[in-house]
Amino acid sequence: MLSESARASSAAELRYRIQAPNAQPRATAVFALDAAAADVLATLAQTSWGQATFLLAPAADAPGADDGWVTDLRGRRSRVSDQVNAADQVLMLAGAGGGAEGAACVGRACSRKRVMTTGLIVGAAGARERELAKTLAQMRPWSLMLVVAGDDDYLADMMTALRV
Repeated sequence: MLSESARASSAAELRYRIQAPNAQPRATAVFALDAAAADVLATLAQTSWGQATFLLAPAADAPGADDGWVTDLRGRRSRVSDQVNAADQVLMLAGAGGGAEGAACVGRACSRKRVMTTGLIVGAAGARERELAKTLAQMRPWSLMLVVAGDDDYLADMMTALRV
């Protein structure tokens, strides 16, 4: 009698396997939530990424807004909801201690569309614990996965792992 492993790898079962890897890159919207993250975003945008859109997040002056405005790196404005609707996943970048209030606006749009969100805290290596805690509190409710990056070089590896 064949084990489940042996049966699953048999020629008879081969016809049920997908024969090619998923080569489709994910459509990714990358939002910088504050000035520190905007600097990192500009650096990341210089690398060629599949279908990534790099955006400067909504201003903190509209904390209760349902939908805010974002700008891309060329200065073109669009709605957060339009960017989220076009994305398969969203990355939100924020500096430790920076103002990550825009995470709520982006997070609400992602929740409505059921888009996966990843929060990345940049510049955490030299941050005080109080600064880090402030940013974590602002991002945690809106991130399905939250990463504190001790080194900003880690962000490119993280984006590669997420198939950006």
